[in-house]
Amino acid sequence: MLGVGLLVLGLAAAAALTLTAFRKNLMNFYTPSDLVARQVPPQETMRIGGLVLRDSLKRGDGLRVEFTLADCTQSLPVRYEGILPDLFREGQGIVATGSLTADRVFIASEILAKHDENYVPPQLADSLKTAGGHSCEPFKPVTKG
Repeated sequence: MLGVGLLVLGLAAAAALTLTAFRKNLMNFYTPSDLVARQVPPQETMRIGGLVLRDSLKRGDGLRVEFTLADCTQSLPVRYEGILPDLFREGQGIVATGSLTADRVFIASEILAKHDENYVPPQLADSLKTAGGHSCEPFKPVTKG
């Protein structure tokens, strides 16, 4: 009987530790509109998704870049220092991992761009759709030509 009790106690402790580790590694996903509407604690690690606003990309010293990430209604300045993905360009959908500063600038530690040139993060795609389809004319993908 004591062995069964210890086994159950051990399994419960293992489950609690697993759930705690999972919760610590869980990252929330936001759009620019979500971040403008909510009070998110500064320095909380999160992912944001949106479209890189045209004519917003500014290159700084070395690998430093700044750009504006937007959805249909709100935009957010983003700073990143590192190598951008080959598929990164203005008018494209991206997902960035990082944190928001107290002055509402997103400091990205990682930038992801999808292989499909029509990629838009799923939560953002839902917010862009209307009954007639895509509703944000300025954010149509950049086409070569």
